[in-house]
Amino acid sequence: MNIPFHPLLEGAIELHVHSAPSLFPRKQTDWELIEDIKEAKMSGVVLKAHEAQTVDRAALIREKEPQLRVYGGIVCNHFTGGLSPATVDTAIRLGAKIIWMPTFSAEEHQRYFGKKKTKFFNSKKSLKHSYGLEIWDENRSILPEVHEILDLIAEANIILATGHLAAKEVDVLVDAAIEHKVEKILIQHTDLGIARIPHELEKKFVKKGCILEKCYLACSDDFNDIRTEEMAETIKILGADSCVMVTDYGQSHNIPPVRALSRFVDDMLQAGLSDKEITKMIVSNPKQLLGL
Repeated sequence: MNIPFHPLLEGAIELHVHSAPSLFPRKQTDWELIEDIKEAKMSGVVLKAHEAQTVDRAALIREKEPQLRVYGGIVCNHFTGGLSPATVDTAIRLGAKIIWMPTFSAEEHQRYFGKKKTKFFNSKKSLKHSYGLEIWDENRSILPEVHEILDLIAEANIILATGHLAAKEVDVLVDAAIEHKVEKILIQHTDLGIARIPHELEKKFVKKGCILEKCYLACSDDFNDIRTEEMAETIKILGADSCVMVTDYGQSHNIPPVRALSRFVDDMLQAGLSDKEITKMIVSNPKQLLGL
C-alpha cells in the first residue's frame, strides 16, 4: 500500500536532497525524485551533489517539467575546483541558486571522519582528499578567493550555504558575508554532528538575519544527534521565520527524500509545531531564499 504524502507538502520546496547520477549510492535518480515531487504536489526541489555542479541537471528537468521549480548549485569541494571564484562564477552564469561552502573537502568534515579515506553512507568507493579546506589562512584571515566568492554571490543575490565548515569558521564567514552584502545566508544542518552549530550561536545567526537548516538526517539512525522533540523545541525558540526544514536524504539505505520530508512534517506536528509554522519552513522561507 502506497501511503499518501502529507498534505502540507503541497507547494513546498526541499532545499537539500541528493539523487543520482552520483559517485555515491543514491536512493533515486533525478527523475524518480521528480515523480515524488509531483505526486506530493510540491513546487520544487534543489539538487545537491558533493562531487559536481547540479545546475545543468536542473535545467534539463525544468525543460521537461516547466511547472516545477527545480534548481541546482555547486559545492566548493576539491572535486569541483575547491574555493575557486572562476568555478563559482561559471556556475552562477549557468543559473546556480546556491553556492555551498566545502562539505566533503572541509577540514572539519575530515576531522569528524578521522582524516582517512572516507566510506560515506555505505559507499563502495573510497575518496582521498589531499588536504582539508578552510576559509581562512593560518592567521584566521579569510582567504582572498573566499572574498571574491562572496562578492559573486552578493552580486547575483543568490544563497550562500555554509557546508560542513566548523562553527568557528561559520561565525567568521557570516560576518564577512554581511560585509559583502550577501542577503541570503543559509546555515546548514545546524544539529548535525559533522559540523554542529551550538544553540547560542544559532541564536546569534538568527539576529543577523540568517536562515537555519533544521535537518531530518540529524535525527536519523545514521547520526542520532538530536531527537525530533528536541529539534522542535529549538525551532520554537529560534522562530519558524528563521528556519527551513530539509531532509538531506537520498542515501541508498534510507527512505526516499520526499517520503522523509513527509515523515518529518508528521514528527514536527506531533512535537507541537503548528501547520502555519511548518508551512513557513517548507514553503515560504525556501521560496524567499530562492527569490520566487
